[in-house]
Amino acid sequence: METRTLPRPPRVGLVSLGCPKALVDSERIITKLRADGYQMSPDYAGADVVLVNTCGFLDSAKEESLEAIGEAIAENGRVVVTGCMGNEAEVIRQRFPDVLAVTGPQQYEEVVSAVHDAAPAATSPYLDLVPEAGLKLTPRHYSYLKISEGCNHRCSFCIIPSIRGDLVSRRPDAILREAEKLVEAGTKELLVISQDTSAYGVDIRHQSRMWKGHEVRAHMTDLARELGRLGAWVRLHYVYPYPHVDQVIPLMAEGLVLPYLDIPFQHASPKVLRSMKRPANEAKVLERLKNWRSVVPDIAVRSSFVVGFPGETDEDFEYLLSWLEEAQLDRVGAFKFEPVSGAAANALPDHVPQELKQERHERVMALSARISAEKLEAKIGKTLDVLIDAVEGEGATGRSKADAPEIDGEVHLRDAGHLSPGDIVPVRIEDSDEHDLFGVPTA
Repeated sequence: METRTLPRPPRVGLVSLGCPKALVDSERIITKLRADGYQMSPDYAGADVVLVNTCGFLDSAKEESLEAIGEAIAENGRVVVTGCMGNEAEVIRQRFPDVLAVTGPQQYEEVVSAVHDAAPAATSPYLDLVPEAGLKLTPRHYSYLKISEGCNHRCSFCIIPSIRGDLVSRRPDAILREAEKLVEAGTKELLVISQDTSAYGVDIRHQSRMWKGHEVRAHMTDLARELGRLGAWVRLHYVYPYPHVDQVIPLMAEGLVLPYLDIPFQHASPKVLRSMKRPANEAKVLERLKNWRSVVPDIAVRSSFVVGFPGETDEDFEYLLSWLEEAQLDRVGAFKFEPVSGAAANALPDHVPQELKQERHERVMALSARISAEKLEAKIGKTLDVLIDAVEGEGATGRSKADAPEIDGEVHLRDAGHLSPGDIVPVRIEDSDEHDLFGVPTA
C-alpha cells in the first residue's frame, strides 16, 4: 500500500505588539493562515517567515515596533510587517530595506498574501484544519470580541483615526454568530472591544439584522443584551459616557452584562478636556456614577487618565485629584503625556516639564492605590464568583467580575488544586492589598 508523505507545512513566527484590538487582528490573521495549511513557530529559528504586528500609537510604541522588526530581521531574516505602523512603510523600509512586505492595519488579505509569497504552502486536506472558533492567542476561556474598527473622534492627542480610519461597525448578526461560536468552543468571558464601543452602529444608522428569529439593532445596548443571553460573562471596554450608556446599567442588574465599565475619561478638568477635544466632556459624570451605583451597587468602573497634557496647570491637576477622590473609581491607570507624530496636541503651548509630569503621575497613582486598597478591603468576608485563569500546585489565580485580564487585579486562591482554568467558582475573600484579593474556594 502506498504511503502518503505529507509535505511539511511552512511555519510562521508571530510578534504581536500593542492593544487588545491588535491582538484580535493577529488572531484573525493566524486563523486564516492555519486554514491555509500553515503552522505556528514558537521561535525565530523554526520559522520560515516572521510576521510582526506593529503598534503606532505613541512614538515610544513605534520605537518598540522598530526594535521588534530589527530583532526579527537579525534572528530570522524573512520578515513581513503589518499593523498600525504599517502606514509608515517608508520609515520601516528605510531602516530595514530587507523586509519582505509592509501592510497597514486590518489589511488581512494583503498580510496573508505576503506570507503566501514568502513561504508558499502546499494545500492538503490532512493539514488544513482549524478550530471552528478560530485559533486564539488568548487562553481558551476568554476571548476578545471586536465590534467595530476606527473612530469618528478627533482627540488632539490621538492619531488613531488617521491610522485606522473612521468608525466602521460590524453587522450585529455577524458579531453574535462569532460570539456564539466562541462560547460553544469554551469561552467563558467575552471582552467587547472597539475604539468607541458606545458609538457602535452610528455609521450604519443602527440598522437591524435578523438573529434567532428576531431583529437586533446595531446598537450597544441591543448587542450587549443579546450577548448576555449566550451564557458567558460579557465585559464592556472603551465605553464613552454618552447618555445611552445609562441603558446598559439595567442589563447589569439583570445579570446579562458584567457590572463593569471601562470608560476612558482621560481627565476631569473642563479646560483640559476642551484642549483634548474629548467627546462628552460636559457629561455630569459624578452624578451619573452615583445613579449607576444606586442601581448596581457592586459596579466596577475603570478608567485611564493623562497627566501633564500641554497647558495643564496646578489648578487643573488639583481639580483632577479632587474629582478622583469623589468619583472613587475602582481601577485607574495614568499616563504621562507623550507627543505623538501627527497629533494636534504637539502644537499646543505650555508643555509641562518632564519632572512635573512624573510628580503628577506618582500622585495620581498613589491616590488611586489608596482608593483601590480601601475598596478591596471592604470585600473581605464576602463571597465572589471568580473565573480561574491559572492553577499551579494547590494555588490558583483568577479574576472577579470587577477584573479584566492583564489590566486589573487578580484573585489569588489557596486550596485550589482541584480547579481548572475556565472554571467559575464561588470564593470567600480572606485578605486584600492595593490591587489584589486573596481567598479560598467554597465549592
